[in-house]
Amino acid sequence: MERSLYEHAGGEEGLRRFIEIFYRGLLADPLLQPLFGEGKAGHVDNLTAFTAETFGGPDTFSARMGGFPLLIDAHRGLRIEEEQGRRFVELYMTAADQAGLPDDEPFRAALRSHVEFGTQVAVQNSHAETDDELHPLREVPRWGWT
Repeated sequence: MERSLYEHAGGEEGLRRFIEIFYRGLLADPLLQPLFGEGKAGHVDNLTAFTAETFGGPDTFSARMGGFPLLIDAHRGLRIEEEQGRRFVELYMTAADQAGLPDDEPFRAALRSHVEFGTQVAVQNSHAETDDELHPLREVPRWGWT
């Protein structure tokens, strides 16, 4: 059986370390900080659980933290610009280096495709004025190696 992205990233511990570094970077970045304010209680927990579930770990985000509707609500009205989305991806990948996540090409390609797709969904949802304008994704996606 193939090892999941969750296991390859170091499980809960590895992903939490990564997300904590990433979130600190977001709050310090002048382009992205306005989207996050001074930080949101529980955001590191939510993003860690979301990433874990997406990468094949426990379904804590969907089962106990509000699931995908929470993400839709969090992004609505933010009007995220494309430049902010690109910076988000850049900081995400930089945080992966800083956190010591595996740097093998298959893992990094999956990590990048995951954050690029998620950023596209967030940008679209942040501009949606009606439910029909939301991205059609309505549940936590499951990400694999390809």
